[in-house]
This record gives sequence, structure tokens and C-alpha cells, in this order.
Amino acid sequence: MDYIVFEIGIAVLLVALAGLLATKLRFSVVPFYILAGMAVGPHAPVFGIVDFRFIQSAELIEFMGKIGVIFLLFYLGLEFSVGRLVKAGRSIALGGTIYIGINFTLGLLYGLLTGFDLKEILVIAGITTISSSAIVAKVLVDLKRTANPETEMILGIIMFEDVFLAVYLSVLSGLLLSGATSVGGILLSAAIALGYMLLILIVGRKAVPLLNRVLNIQSNELFMCVIFAALFLIAGFSETIHVAEAIGALLVGLVLAETSHMHRIEKIILPFRDFFGALFFFSFGLTIDPLSLGGNAVWLAIGAVIVTMIGNYTAGMLAGKTANLSPQASSNVGLTIMSRGEFSIIVANLGAAGALSGILQPFAAIYVLILAILGPLLTKESKLIYKGVARVFRVNKTVKKS
Repeated sequence: MDYIVFEIGIAVLLVALAGLLATKLRFSVVPFYILAGMAVGPHAPVFGIVDFRFIQSAELIEFMGKIGVIFLLFYLGLEFSVGRLVKAGRSIALGGTIYIGINFTLGLLYGLLTGFDLKEILVIAGITTISSSAIVAKVLVDLKRTANPETEMILGIIMFEDVFLAVYLSVLSGLLLSGATSVGGILLSAAIALGYMLLILIVGRKAVPLLNRVLNIQSNELFMCVIFAALFLIAGFSETIHVAEAIGALLVGLVLAETSHMHRIEKIILPFRDFFGALFFFSFGLTIDPLSLGGNAVWLAIGAVIVTMIGNYTAGMLAGKTANLSPQASSNVGLTIMSRGEFSIIVANLGAAGALSGILQPFAAIYVLILAILGPLLTKESKLIYKGVARVFRVNKTVKKS
């Protein structure tokens, strides 16, 4: 029989219980949502009509999770503004280049030192380079850091990563699936992604007076429909030109943050952000089979986590310095974007499609899980970590509130 609604009810109950436990322990809810998803799934038992495998509802839960990422990034954009992002354009480009350069190089070296072949090295570098937009957005909102001075650099790096990802997936797909890749196609992919982002930001900013008039709608129902239509159309269209739908949602939020209706939009979005965002992390956990985790993949993942933590923190400090951020704000950059997630899994799946080593997927799952847990924790304790680093390296401790 079709128990899809009942299964969704069980999923939401598990998410609620995980959230309550996290709150009681005063810990970030993100790892608990992921662990709740891992605890069930295809390997889980069935008790009568209570089916913890979520076979019938898996696709729907995954789709609801996608909506969650869209709302998370949209809300983050609302808390920011196009103006601040445009003013910081040069420092963001430089900071993003530093961040990608350091993490990608370390990923290549780690793959080489662990004895993998060239194609597998490229997959490992892709897995370890890109941070999780969803986790970063969740952490910034939960810790109320959206107004912090380092947030524009963090958002800029997220967008910069997406341009890199569009190019890198084009290269990797060509190498793994067709045996070749076109330089012209790669350059075109990068140009389209970057041009699209700039176009929305520039046109959106010019269109603010028009948007103020169009959105002057009395009915909350109609107002919400108009906002959601714009959000899903632009996020969905972004995906068709190889710009992540989450980045499209972020761009919409950045534009609407400039309007006089920002607070009204924010109030409407909040419950959707929280509900669907929680389901995203749960659905992410469903994709990780704990029974497949073990052996050499564990040690490989732990080594990669250590390399990533060092590279990420160093990159954050250097990127922050180029933007004239304080040492603590720069430290916050490296810690906040430490988490890895959905994009790392995408790259690992590409490696599986290319019939590469079977260790890559369990490695990616363990690596992502560790950093999905460590990332929010390190960010929450960023002040304590900075004080420790400052004491060891005798960094100037003049600190701004974070």
C-alpha cells in the first residue's frame, strides 16, 4: 500500500526528535539532523507499517531537501545586500582565488601522496575543495553572524566556488565520462556562470524602484506567491545553465534585500527556511550508508580532514587579510566555510560514474560527515579557537565582537 504521507510524518518526527536532543545538549542541530538520516534509510528495519527505509518517500524527501537549500540561501541573501557585495568585489575575487588555490592544491597533493592515479586525484581534489553552501548558510543564520564584517567575504567565496565548480565539473565530466574535454566549452561555461551572476546583481539593483512598486501587494497570499514564483523560477533557471540553484536563490535574496519589502519577505520565509532546511540535512544523511563506512576509507578521510582544516584556516586568514579584516574576522572566515557537503558528494558520484576506485564514495561520505559535524562546532567556538591560535602564533588580539 501507499504510505507516503505516513513516511513523511515519520521523517519529520525523527527530525524533531534530533532537534530537541541537540537543543538539550546545546549543540548545533545540523550534525544531529544528518545522523538521524544516517540511522535510517535503505539499511534500516521495518516494523509493520512503520518503514524506516523510506523507499516510497525518498525522492520526495530529497526534493523537499532541495527546497530547503533554496530557502536557506535565499534568506542569507535577504540578510545581506547587493551594495555591500559589489563594493567588496575586488577583495572577494582575490580572496576566492586564494581560497580555491590553497584548498585545491592541497587536495591534489593529498591524492598524489596517498598513491592514487591522476583521475582519482582530480576527484579527491574536487571533493576536498568545495564547502557546503547549505551548512554555511545555516550556521551564519543560527549564530546570528549575517551582519558580521567577514560575512561578505564568506558569501563572496561561496559564489566564487560555484563558478569554479561549474568549470571543474565540466572538465571532470569530460575526462571521466568521455575521455576528452573542450577548452572552449570550459571557458564558455565559466563565462556564462560569471556573467549570469553579474547580470542578476546589476540589473536587480537597477530594478529596485520597480520592484518596490510591483511588490506593493496588500494580500499576504498573493505577495507570497509572487515572491515564491520569482525565487523558484530564477533558482531553477540557474541550474539549467550550470549555476547551482542555491546560488540562484542567494542572488534573488541579495536583490530583494535592497527593496523596502525586505522585512515582510523575511517574516514570510522564516518558517519555510527552518522546516525545509531541517529536511535537507536529514535527506543528506539518508544518502550515507553507515554500513559501508569503514576500512581504509576511514583513515583516508581523517587524513583529508586534517589537511582541509589546515588549508581552510590558512586560506581564511589570508583571504581576510586581503580584505583588511581583523585577524579574528579572518579566522572566522576559515572556520565558517570549513564544512563540506552536497557538492563533495556530487563530485564523488561522478567518480563512481567514471568507474574509478570504489573507495572514493565511502571516503567522501566519512569526510563530509566529519566536517559537517566539526564545521558548525568550530564556528560556534571561533572566539576560543582564535584566542588559542593568537597565543601560539602571537597574533594581534585586538578583536571585534563575533
